Amino acid sequence: MRRLLFLWLAALVLLGGAAQAATDEYGVATGQVERWGTYEIALDGPRDGNPFLDVDLAATFRQGLREIAVDGFYDGDGRYKIRFMPDTVGQWEYTTRSNRPALNAKTGRFTVVAPARGNHGPVAVHNTFHFAYADGTPFWQVGTTSYAWLHQSAQSQEQTLQTLAGAPFNKLRMAIFPNNDVPLPDQRFPFVGTPPHNWDFERFDPAFFRNLDRRVAQLRDKGIEADLILFHPYDKGKWGFDRMPGAVNDRYLRYVIARLAAYRNVWWSMANEFDLMKEKRMDEWDHYFKLVQAGDPYGHLRSIHHSVRLYNYTQPWVTHASLQQGAAVEDPERAVIYRDVYEKPVVFDEVKYEGNIDRRWGQLTAEEMVLRFWNGAIAGSYVGHSEIFKDTDSRSWLGKGGTLRGRSAPRIAFFRKILEQSPQEGLEPIDKWQEHPFAGRHAEYYLGYFNRARPTAWPFVLFKTGLQDGMRFRAEVIDTWNMTVTPVDGIFTIRKRDDYTFADQDGRAIALPGRPYMAVRIIRVR
Repeated sequence: MRRLLFLWLAALVLLGGAAQAATDEYGVATGQVERWGTYEIALDGPRDGNPFLDVDLAATFRQGLREIAVDGFYDGDGRYKIRFMPDTVGQWEYTTRSNRPALNAKTGRFTVVAPARGNHGPVAVHNTFHFAYADGTPFWQVGTTSYAWLHQSAQSQEQTLQTLAGAPFNKLRMAIFPNNDVPLPDQRFPFVGTPPHNWDFERFDPAFFRNLDRRVAQLRDKGIEADLILFHPYDKGKWGFDRMPGAVNDRYLRYVIARLAAYRNVWWSMANEFDLMKEKRMDEWDHYFKLVQAGDPYGHLRSIHHSVRLYNYTQPWVTHASLQQGAAVEDPERAVIYRDVYEKPVVFDEVKYEGNIDRRWGQLTAEEMVLRFWNGAIAGSYVGHSEIFKDTDSRSWLGKGGTLRGRSAPRIAFFRKILEQSPQEGLEPIDKWQEHPFAGRHAEYYLGYFNRARPTAWPFVLFKTGLQDGMRFRAEVIDTWNMTVTPVDGIFTIRKRDDYTFADQDGRAIALPGRPYMAVRIIRVR
């Protein structure tokens, strides 16, 4: 009996993933690993010459007839690493290959178990315009931006993570290179050297990248996607990272991919406001996209962010559009046009920011910030947040992280809750050819948003697609600012009204309070 009990408990562990692999501070495992976790091989190797240039290292991971090739990297102090993200459970084995005998033909095997709770795998495009995790769970993008939080003090970085733990955001846009700021004591940079200009572009600083590894892993463990901005124009010549030679850019990208692609929560953003980096041509950006696409064995999401000049987001190496356009999400009719052009998920990562600075892009009220999220959703797209307020120490969430001061975050948390209660296929515009502020799924689910209007009633009228006489619906009134959901009494039974619409058979309307930022939710009753 004891033996049977032991076997039964062991089976529960393997099938349910109850006993998951322990990970180190960089979020990697070296023994048993969970599906979509990060498995690491660490090897001792040569220190002579320049290991970043002189040593080639890769591994082939196998499960049955399937093989996945992964590049390794030098982590300093004679240590070489290869990281792998397995996407299936069971036994895996590997063989290394290198131009150095000490690293070549090393073999091993490891076990992949079921993913732990909260591990849904990497995010990918779903249903053309939306996102989902690898296990099919919908990913409702509710992002924020903090460009240089990684370049602040350790205390500030921890504060940023604490803020994110209580915030509604599930994606963080963050830069690898620093902004044009005064360096902090003991600040590390992606390359070794002496700031501001004396860099050795042939040697990376492993200490900097170890911290990046750790922060990406911490975001992952909080359920936050790390949208890594690979280049940006905010250097302005201070450090020189915005105008490195092409060969250095290529080497940098390969190193970043080798270190970070095995983290399931990584997205690649080729650049922020790429068109402000005047030294780079459009064909160079195409090249960087292709390099990242070819070097990433897991196919993480890829995009690029613009200032004025739009990138061609229809290119096959682009997975989704990352846009800067505040006006587009002042109403859903404008926002939906971008979906029609690109036929990919559209994320308005920058729609201006909540704040009180002198620049017009940092003067949104909290009400306007929240309004943009709702309009983006009604257009079947996604929106990003940030904030920037005047402060005595020139700190802001947008630039440096830390704490949030604005009033939009709790309302965005409420918005995310409503969003996540939507059909898992994603919200689709209901009638984009007419002023009709509804998204959802025809004949099943409708979410309407009245923007700045102050209606006192809304006639119960639905666009015709999929509807039939006698269908029944229930309704709720949503106050998006005061964060309340109020059920409407009774059931609405519809009948055809004209060539385009069905209405409540008794001509009823839904009473509204005459305030802005109101919404209604309508769900079919079977």
